Amino acid sequence: MNQAATETITLDTPIVRGDQAIAEVTLRKPTAGELRGVSLTDLLQMNVDALSTVLPRVTTPTLTKHDIGTMDPADLVQLGGVFAGFLLPKGTLPDASRAE
Repeated sequence: MNQAATETITLDTPIVRGDQAIAEVTLRKPTAGELRGVSLTDLLQMNVDALSTVLPRVTTPTLTKHDIGTMDPADLVQLGGVFAGFLLPKGTLPDASRAE
């Protein structure tokens, strides 16, 4: 696999849901089917609508579109960057990312 199958991100600003605060989100590398309904180009460009569609499919705890819409922009950029890295072919990654 070209990158770890999952990556955990610590949010700068935790997401608050009622009494629950989400400070860490784990992203899982998506399958092709989980990318349905969005353009790969939009995902690589970190388009907010595309990320709002796909992130709920690959995050633990599962983020909702509302969570993503109210998230700190710095956290969204961080999640989007990690997600985009999952889509890149092995040959485009730095050597350290290719280590198994």
